[in-house]
Amino acid sequence: MSDNVRVTREDSTTTITLARPEKRNALSAAMMTDLTAALAEAGASDTLAVVIAADGPVFSAGHNFGDLAGADLRAARELFLLCTTMMDTVQGIPQPVIAKVHALATAAGCQLVASCDLAIAADTAGFALPGGKGGLFCHTPLVAVSRNVGRKRALEMALTGDVIDAATAADWGLINRAVPADDLDAAVSDLVARVTRGSAMGRSIGKRTFYAQVGLEQRSAYDLAVEVMAAAALTDDAQEGIAAFLAKRHAAYTSLP
Repeated sequence: MSDNVRVTREDSTTTITLARPEKRNALSAAMMTDLTAALAEAGASDTLAVVIAADGPVFSAGHNFGDLAGADLRAARELFLLCTTMMDTVQGIPQPVIAKVHALATAAGCQLVASCDLAIAADTAGFALPGGKGGLFCHTPLVAVSRNVGRKRALEMALTGDVIDAATAADWGLINRAVPADDLDAAVSDLVARVTRGSAMGRSIGKRTFYAQVGLEQRSAYDLAVEVMAAAALTDDAQEGIAAFLAKRHAAYTSLP
């Protein structure tokens, strides 16, 4: 058990909770190391979905500036590479990863939300890239955020540093939806139930291929998707799904992620 994250499992869902509320769940080197390890462990298990949640009044305040105070170039680079590895792990494990955001997520905390496959936020949540009004611009958080909300909105967030509310975050595409705070647990549970139907292996291939093709130009994206889909059509789960559809019966999938 880590001091930084708490891992629980209920049925086929693993929840990883940022557990340093007294530090505003800052993404210190230790926190990022523990969160990456927890994600990798969940990814290697038979769990079907992973939820990232947080304790306390803030979801995550981003990087711990204590790690950067007085750092040399090598140390600073290693810290941001560690953060990048963590974000890549979110998208690299086979299961859907859902951010459950109850409160403010700023800088690398906002990056974490943007890096998750899906995100549900309470209407009490807010999102910001505050570096633009401070001394250290949010260069790496902007990579993830801009791939969710587009250039103009991402730059507005990064240059102003202003907090956007959950409704705006949903409208801009940073999160899937905003719900009343009292409904957050139920909304996340509902989303988990809907994204874990069907073949776990099929979802795993789908997630991996999505991230591989989404940054490509259209022709290259289709070239990749055609090859993956052709191979996927031959798998046992795909053939079971096809057979079940034709026979008008429920499919019985057996593969793990």
